[in-house]
Amino acid sequence: MTEDEPSDNREFAKQLGARLRAIRQQQNLSLNAVQELSGGRWKAVVVGSYERGDRALTVVRLAELAAFYDVPVSQIIPNTTVAAPQTARGGASAIVIDLQVLRELPEHQVGPLARFAKAIQDQRGDYNNRMLSIRREDVRSLSVIYDLAPDELLKQLRAWGVLIGEPAAPTSFIPDDLID
Repeated sequence: MTEDEPSDNREFAKQLGARLRAIRQQQNLSLNAVQELSGGRWKAVVVGSYERGDRALTVVRLAELAAFYDVPVSQIIPNTTVAAPQTARGGASAIVIDLQVLRELPEHQVGPLARFAKAIQDQRGDYNNRMLSIRREDVRSLSVIYDLAPDELLKQLRAWGVLIGEPAAPTSFIPDDLID
């Protein structure tokens, strides 16, 4: 970007760059790691200039970089409504899914869970790709999809090895508003 560019364009480029940097950092990648993991497709100096807003990014290149990060383009573009990452109500009762283990399991087993996790990541704008916390209510919803009782679904998730830690209380599905 040059100094004679309209200030709106410079500001947009900086916001776009900030989103790119945030996504890269959520995935715990350095600029050099991006270059290495991409086999040199994405040079560290070029990605850094995109992140600073110093270099214009074409739509095609943005789509390619989004695909590399495994993030929808819509989540990178500034002024897109993105919900802030939320913590589960009651904190200790959150269910934490290991996304890396989930990706290694057969699609026919975990397809609904994988799609659900991806939708939550998109909604939250959270692309760390390592773990995802969900609420007890989410387990209820998933149990309907899998045609299992919530406790049975949690047993299945444990058997698949996708749970990180355990809920504080033994899978009690009492609505939060009934708990004192």
